Amino acid sequence: MRDPSAAIIAHYERHATAWDADRRRLAWGERAWHGRFAGLLPAGAAVLDLGCGGAIPVAAGLIAHGVRVTGVDTSPTLLGLARARFPAETWIAGDMRTLALARSFDGILAWDSFFHLSPPDQRRMFAVFAAHATPGSLLMLNTGPAHGVSMGSYRGDPLYHASLDAAEYRWLLARHGYAVLDHRVEAADAGGRTVWLAVAAQGSG
Repeated sequence: MRDPSAAIIAHYERHATAWDADRRRLAWGERAWHGRFAGLLPAGAAVLDLGCGGAIPVAAGLIAHGVRVTGVDTSPTLLGLARARFPAETWIAGDMRTLALARSFDGILAWDSFFHLSPPDQRRMFAVFAAHATPGSLLMLNTGPAHGVSMGSYRGDPLYHASLDAAEYRWLLARHGYAVLDHRVEAADAGGRTVWLAVAAQGSG
């Protein structure tokens, strides 16, 4: 059987315009977490937004806090919307799993994107995070609440999500030099998402 996680890139490009419109229309239920993330960053911080979509609401919220955003996404349509809305920021067509920008960031965000990766790809992503971190860099991502695969749907198309268990996430973060600042399971102020916030205590590597 074909790996359902392999369909995610085509899914988002196929539904890009509708997804962007829905994201802008729906309440920004996780605003408090993005505000907290931005508030912990230094003035003029550089943030890597993995799976940036059309930049609204998340990247837009960071930009409003004075953050410089480098957004990465695989959807040409969504990146085109982000570039049109915020031409002063940096928007890169690419796959987060193979990202190698040869620079570090004050913060890395993988919001509503990381959980679409297969478990093996999720494990490998922690090396990517660390390679783009510097001592004191923040990392925020959302995952599932427990180990397993969950198949949702969007506009009639199946939508893959996966999660490791919390103990493995903690181990992966520690192994790559991150200390957990906060972890909330299905947080009400994150729209029911499970959130991880960590800091790179030992820098990249």
